[in-house]
Amino acid sequence: MASFEITPIGTVHNGRTDIQHTDNWGAVRSTIVVDERFGDACLQGLEDFSHVEVLFVFDRFEDGGDYREPRPYRGREDLPPVGIFAGRGPRRPNRIGVTCCAIESVRGRELTVLGLDAVAGTPVIDLKPAMTEFLPSNVKQPHWVSEVMAQYFQP
Repeated sequence: MASFEITPIGTVHNGRTDIQHTDNWGAVRSTIVVDERFGDACLQGLEDFSHVEVLFVFDRFEDGGDYREPRPYRGREDLPPVGIFAGRGPRRPNRIGVTCCAIESVRGRELTVLGLDAVAGTPVIDLKPAMTEFLPSNVKQPHWVSEVMAQYFQP
């Protein structure tokens, strides 16, 4: 397969620095500063949306190595093993994260969001407005996921 290079479009600014602290992202306010090469109007129109999908890189995590064997979800032995593409954590082949965040404000090249689960300094690789037509309506998941993730987006 061909490989490709991705250049970040911006950077996350917030008070979270501990990559091991993985819960309680709901009240985290982050400002994404988009690179000046996109101009001051690059976010124009985004203020009309309630949410934005933020694609970012888990840049502080090393390559996860061999992805062939399922592992217990979040490293917890009390949870079932899942394959690499059945989880959303940072141990990923390309270390790409994606989170749908509430938009708080848009000013020039600065986008402030709530609930972005990325630490300060994280490179952002793209932004996409959340649109109803792209959202699933009948999401199905194992029962244990809701229990495990109950604290993830709590303040």
